[in-house]
Amino acid sequence: MTLSAESGIESSYRVVSLISPEIFRSPVGQEGKSRTDYKPSANDDALVQGVAANPNALGYFGYAYYLKNQDKLKLIGIDSGYGCVQPSPKTIADGSYQPLSRPVFIYVKKAAAARPEVHALTNFYLNPDNANLVLQVGDVPLPSITLRAAASRFNRGMTGTNFGGRGAVIGVAQEGL
Repeated sequence: MTLSAESGIESSYRVVSLISPEIFRSPVGQEGKSRTDYKPSANDDALVQGVAANPNALGYFGYAYYLKNQDKLKLIGIDSGYGCVQPSPKTIADGSYQPLSRPVFIYVKKAAAARPEVHALTNFYLNPDNANLVLQVGDVPLPSITLRAAASRFNRGMTGTNFGGRGAVIGVAQEGL
């Protein structure tokens, strides 16, 4: 079970299944392809109910949602070649819980960024002083240096990815953003 395409997680799952097929037994060999024998849903509650009802089910969604449902769910450690690592705020932040953790991105059109309200909201989102809001919902904030660098890029009118157009990138620590 997984979040559907609207969540943004599905594309990460597809890349993970390519890099670590032994984890998901994926027969697929290219980005953008995935197994089809799973139930996608945009509803986190439906995912929790489905996983909780079946002892053999595997689901994935954001760590914050796990925290809200930890009485019904078990965490899964991932071994990316350096020993088994359990998800936690520390392992998510330091990049050692790979390849199943990822940063949350926002995308702002250049034309929209010129609007005062969009500019203000984006700077609010990228302000390290607001990281406590991220923690309040159970997510793991990006490091302050990363947020400041992203804000600097945004305020200089730079658009596009820091990843050089390479698509999804697995194994990038938050400092690499």
